[in-house]
Amino acid sequence: MDDVDILRRGLVTAVVGGVTAGGLFTPAASYLDRFAPLSGDVWQSTTDGTPGEVESPYGPATLQYDGHRVPEVSADDERALYYAVGYAHGTDRLFQMDLQRRLMRGQLSAVVGEATLDSDEFHVRMDFARAADANWTALQSRNPEVAGILEAYTEGVNAARDDQRFPPEFELLDYEPAPWTPADTLLLQLQISWTLTGSFETLRRAQLREALGDTYEELFPRRYDHDSPILRDADAGPVDSLAGDDSERSDGPGAALTEWLSTFESPDGVGSNSWVVGGEHTESGQPIVANDPHLSLLAPPVWYQQHLDGPDDWVRGVTFPGVPFVIIGENSAGAWGFTNAGADVLDVYEYEVDGDRYRYEGEWREFDTEDHTIEVADGEDVTVTKRKTVHGPLIEREGERVGVAWTGLTATATTDAIHAYAHSEGVEDFRDATRDFDLPTQCVVYADRDGNTYFKVTGRIPVRRVDGEEVPGWWVFDGSAGEGEWAGFTPYGESSWDGFVPFEEKPGALNAGYVATANQRIVDDPKHYLGESFAAPFRGERIYELLDDWTAAGDVNPADMRDLQRDALDTRARRLVPRLLDAVDVESAGAPFEALADWDYRMVADSEGALAFAVFLDAYREELYRAGFDAVELGEEYWPGDWVTVTLPADAAWFDREATPASAPAAMETALDAAADRVGDEGWETYGDYNVVALAHPFDQSFLNYPEMPTDGSPATVNNFRRDSDVGSSWRMVVPMDGDATVVLPGGNDGDPFSGQYDDQLAAWAAGDYYAFDRTFGGPTIEFGGGE
Repeated sequence: MDDVDILRRGLVTAVVGGVTAGGLFTPAASYLDRFAPLSGDVWQSTTDGTPGEVESPYGPATLQYDGHRVPEVSADDERALYYAVGYAHGTDRLFQMDLQRRLMRGQLSAVVGEATLDSDEFHVRMDFARAADANWTALQSRNPEVAGILEAYTEGVNAARDDQRFPPEFELLDYEPAPWTPADTLLLQLQISWTLTGSFETLRRAQLREALGDTYEELFPRRYDHDSPILRDADAGPVDSLAGDDSERSDGPGAALTEWLSTFESPDGVGSNSWVVGGEHTESGQPIVANDPHLSLLAPPVWYQQHLDGPDDWVRGVTFPGVPFVIIGENSAGAWGFTNAGADVLDVYEYEVDGDRYRYEGEWREFDTEDHTIEVADGEDVTVTKRKTVHGPLIEREGERVGVAWTGLTATATTDAIHAYAHSEGVEDFRDATRDFDLPTQCVVYADRDGNTYFKVTGRIPVRRVDGEEVPGWWVFDGSAGEGEWAGFTPYGESSWDGFVPFEEKPGALNAGYVATANQRIVDDPKHYLGESFAAPFRGERIYELLDDWTAAGDVNPADMRDLQRDALDTRARRLVPRLLDAVDVESAGAPFEALADWDYRMVADSEGALAFAVFLDAYREELYRAGFDAVELGEEYWPGDWVTVTLPADAAWFDREATPASAPAAMETALDAAADRVGDEGWETYGDYNVVALAHPFDQSFLNYPEMPTDGSPATVNNFRRDSDVGSSWRMVVPMDGDATVVLPGGNDGDPFSGQYDDQLAAWAAGDYYAFDRTFGGPTIEFGGGE
């Protein structure tokens, strides 16, 4: 096996398998030769200096890098501005951009080999690329100004691609990236939207309902029993028509297709925190916005920082490499942040099928059919036949099939909204822009420097109807009968959105005092069905617990907001540890478990109690669910979430099934023994030994990976970190309306592994530190000249 094949295997592991390769690599001598200092190809690809001058067809602009490799770009014309932004992205993150583009287009196998064929087949069948093309066509017609800016950005990316040596990853995989296109940028917007809203939970729940019978509702309640929704005082009115029984509904396709589809959803733990506090509660009398989105933690990070000085205003914050506009950040008028709303914007359909036809509303129709060839490096190419219905793509595998409708498979106006945010001059402008935010469904928080605050659920949320009655989206619909259709939705075209929840009827609040979002239930009784994938309330209830206390004094300040983002109290432990102490003699297990009796429930690196709880909880889940789910042939990906785990009562019906523990106390006793054995085997002494940040590059090589280090936090704390999937706070930002923003990135802004800014923020992030997002320059400057 040559060095290119070795690297392909590493890429497969991270992109498709979702785990690191560990000891997979045994590099050949030729591979090592490529890293010979001052001589190897890969070394040479990292040593080009940044050019001092670059020609631009759009006129002058200046790009200055600060000491964290964050570009400040200034220009008197927006096209010139974003041409320079494209140049920065193409210089600093080109491989990351190309990798995500290949993922979404189903083109990984062309450089990786046959091991990524499953991924390519899924993305080809969903046809995200066709949706991006439809989006680009619509944008050119709807908003030529923004389309022109996107074209200028694309040209800037390609100028960097042409001017400079390719990043080392291209040298290692021995291929050159294709030119960037505007549709590629829109495709990357779809990628993050899919990560946040692409869910086949309906199919998994159908499998669970069939397998578990009477215990299904106990382990998988539709609604968690808590009193910490985002809008705690909202009274939108109950949706009486949504209380229907789905027990007689179809169970959908078999487990094989369901499990295959589920591998292409977001990693476990993706979510976010955000809150906005009004000036009546702050020390300064001005609002404060805080946001820390929880996404996959990678090397380099998913976000790219930038500060832009345009002809009319400045804007700064973060975007995704490949997307020109600041997505989370601030301008001279205000600041904004996002969390995932958990809305249900994907439906599945079954059809009566006869060869190349499917039955729809009493007649047979031909599938929209197209053959697509997937290129495979060092292997035979594979042809996939894409088929579509009136609802969207038909996903087929090994004789099973299901139709899919997803709001991202049509043209959206989100690009217009994000561009407009940068130009907004206050809350009214911001609210108007939010009307165009079609995808993904998010909870946005905003404050302006005039003292206003705003919360709103964004994105298009479908209204489903069966026999004229509004129904929830958790059914597998009969597509042949036209059940659950989305009126006004045109897959791979332009939608009118007629049959979607009106903007005014989506939850929101203006000048509400303070609002906190942590992916929990939005309101108790929404006017329309919103979703079923809301997070457990652990983070949300803790945020409100502290905000309720602090705002009562009326002197909240930015330091408090940073403390809140760093808060590590785990309310799972507050619920479960007292039960454990009542049921089992933890002192008999020795250290660190004997520390649980006096522990403060804080998941901090130097804590013995935090280590004991984390390892016990792992073992407790195993004892509660492993044998019972194995007995019905369902893997651990089907296990209940932590809300059920820590609240499952001793008399739960689950304990009456075969292959399950006799009771919760019995499960706790066995789990404690297993946890003690694990701690002894691993040699862990404190939580920091267990809770290690180990962020890997897709190639999982030591010179590309970030250094490992301990950190605070857990999957359920406000300071959020999930060690098993490397998901956590991907960007922390606190913005007072009367002062400087403080921020930190989990890594570095530069994608060059030999750069001093490749991981220069990581240690601060792991320690919970921040820096002021100011204008202190310490890096190179590029002057863009020329013009039409």
